Amino acid sequence: MIIGLAQLTALLRYPRRVSEPLPEYEARRDAWLAKQNVVQRQVIRLGNVRLCLGVLTAVIAWLAYEQSAISAWWLFIPLLAIVALFAVHARLARQRAFAERGLRYYDRAIDRIRNRWQGKGEPGDRFRDPSHVYAEDLDLFGKGGLFELLCTARTAAGEDALAQYLLRPATLDETANRQQAVRELSSRLDLREDLALLGEDVRAQVRAEILTQWGSRPAIPFPAILRILAPVLAVAAATLTFAFFLQWPPLWPLGIALLVNGSIVYLTRHTVSQIVASVETPANHLAILALLIQRIEQEKFTSPKLQSLVEQLQVGGLPAAAQISRLERWIDWLGAGSHPLIKIVQLALLWPLQVAFAIEMWRRRSGTHIGEWISALGEFEALSSIASLSFERPAWTFPELRSPAQASFTAKALRHPLIDEHRCIPNDVTLSGSPRLLIISGSNMSGKSTLLRTIGLNTVLAWAGAPVNAQQLTLSPLQTGASIRVTDSLQDNRSRFFAEITRLRQIVDLTREPTPVLFLLDELLSGTNSNDRRIGAAGLVKGLLQGNTIGLLTTHDLALAEIAADLKGVAENVHFEDRIVDGKMEFDYQLRPGVVTHSNALELMRAVGLVV
Repeated sequence: MIIGLAQLTALLRYPRRVSEPLPEYEARRDAWLAKQNVVQRQVIRLGNVRLCLGVLTAVIAWLAYEQSAISAWWLFIPLLAIVALFAVHARLARQRAFAERGLRYYDRAIDRIRNRWQGKGEPGDRFRDPSHVYAEDLDLFGKGGLFELLCTARTAAGEDALAQYLLRPATLDETANRQQAVRELSSRLDLREDLALLGEDVRAQVRAEILTQWGSRPAIPFPAILRILAPVLAVAAATLTFAFFLQWPPLWPLGIALLVNGSIVYLTRHTVSQIVASVETPANHLAILALLIQRIEQEKFTSPKLQSLVEQLQVGGLPAAAQISRLERWIDWLGAGSHPLIKIVQLALLWPLQVAFAIEMWRRRSGTHIGEWISALGEFEALSSIASLSFERPAWTFPELRSPAQASFTAKALRHPLIDEHRCIPNDVTLSGSPRLLIISGSNMSGKSTLLRTIGLNTVLAWAGAPVNAQQLTLSPLQTGASIRVTDSLQDNRSRFFAEITRLRQIVDLTREPTPVLFLLDELLSGTNSNDRRIGAAGLVKGLLQGNTIGLLTTHDLALAEIAADLKGVAENVHFEDRIVDGKMEFDYQLRPGVVTHSNALELMRAVGLVV
């Protein structure tokens, strides 16, 4: 039995209640694998039938032409069957490709749950910006970055929206609305699956800037009188042509009509060509987007954020998918003008001109809304990406968002979002009132920098509207500034120290804005001598704490730990420990109060064979 695309999709719907993410994904993957096997068997059987038909055709041809035993007309039976089977084979090929895409989709989803996703998704390298105040330091983009874990968007607009969610913390109200939307989308696996599989691969094809520019560019002028005359002249010429073949009127009225219409076609040929050429690429892109938009429009939502996005897809009087379908019909009509029969009468009907009128009218009426449609679709894809994370990480929790009166960050069992749960050690962190600054000392590789990124990444997730990797997190609106991975630059002729103080200036500038600041400083001013370092670090930290700020500072220089004594009640010393067991370094990555009492630098040097 040959199954259709609609039947194939229906077979993959799950009326049961969604349970744990991994069994659910594995069940859906197995279903797609079963469908792929079914279609593959059908393709094989179809191939055997085609082979038999080929043999039968050869036998009939031999009997008809060599033996003259039967009529050659019998050849039409197997030949028609072969032609019909070509169409069936094309449909099966589409179904097989669809099933293969379903398998790839769930393979990647399972890899995310099993922490095998690194290097298999979209890294978002085009969003990397070394000058951003925290993106590079917190590993937002690149292989194994937060964006790669999150992104399931199929369009560049979706990737853009998700990147902006991560790069720019939202307001309190907006974040709360995103949380509500993500909660609603989290369990809608069928919707996310459809958005992932509908149509062809669109990431490389859809360019939002082309669509937006085409829709909003100035109108192409046409004489207003032509909009009225063109339909009248087309009807007149068609009527006279029909009447001429019935031998009613003489030839000269038809000749005059064709001469008038031909003159109009000649005079407007450049304008028509301009419209036809300009619509080809946007029409293809819009047709792809229409599939995704139409699927979203079929859903009913209760959260204000999602309802607002659906309303944005309906600007212009009709749903976006319906408006795009109208344009597609006119494009089809335009293509029909190349048919030989149409070419005969297109001069009489003013065919290209009338279709160009319709396309230009569509663009004037609906084209200005294309940017809004793309923006809404992109933001929906960003929320859907976060919803996938929420579904796949059921142990994560949505943070409690506080009003921006005072900078605060209080976490229980906080973990790094990009490290495997089985290897990641949780820690409790409190930055609110007293203390506002944690000075973290500890040995090399003990976990100091990782803790900074843990706090920074979970803060980014929180204000993007996403769940966080913690048992509980309460925080105020925060602008994050990080100096963790600052390097020199030969191209910009900058030393590491100059790059670091430039970043520190960016963080200081953040404190002049009304939103509280979270600063994350790793090995502060390590590029200068110890005396300047102590003086500079102490002055910088005290200056930062004069504003509405909280932060963390890591150090190997225990002299910097003395800052806590000068800022009693505001700063607190904490540390990570290590120990040597059978000649090997061991770390427990547990945050403890106080200053670390020893260093592992010499042991590490000896461990790699250096004589010290």
